[in-house]
Amino acid sequence: MRARLLFMVLVIILVGGFAAQNWPEFQRTSPLLFGVVVEEASLGLIMLGALGLTLLVFLVSSAMQDSRLLIESSRHTRSLQAQRDLAEKAEVSRLADLRQQLDSHLKENRQREAILSTEFEKAMVQNQRELRNQLDQMNRMLDARLAEIESRMESRLERLHPGSVAEPPPREQLKV
Repeated sequence: MRARLLFMVLVIILVGGFAAQNWPEFQRTSPLLFGVVVEEASLGLIMLGALGLTLLVFLVSSAMQDSRLLIESSRHTRSLQAQRDLAEKAEVSRLADLRQQLDSHLKENRQREAILSTEFEKAMVQNQRELRNQLDQMNRMLDARLAEIESRMESRLERLHPGSVAEPPPREQLKV
């Protein structure tokens, strides 16, 4: 853009210098044919005017093209910004969905852990009950066996020593 403008300024200066050096020739009139009409006019001034008009048209055209480019660039910039905003919203939405999924997954895991913990505690309580029941059964069986062994021993002692039966020690001493 600057090179084109610099070139145009240089050409205008050169044409202006040429016209200034040859100004009397530019003003000299001669018969000129304008379609069907012949008129006395200065050919140099007409050519200089045509060059000025062409330059003016070129400058207006160039300014219009630059303004169109600026408008289009601005439109593209707005479009790109809208696309960026849309992409950011989509990314925020995806992150929110991911966070929600992670939160729900963590909540489900906590619920599962709570359920498993409760079931484990129930199982432990049940196992303790079963163990106590088994220990009570074993204790009763041992008591029954000990009572049976005591009665056998007493009967043997009586057979061996009739009439002098010693008192067996109390059961609390036998338990360990």
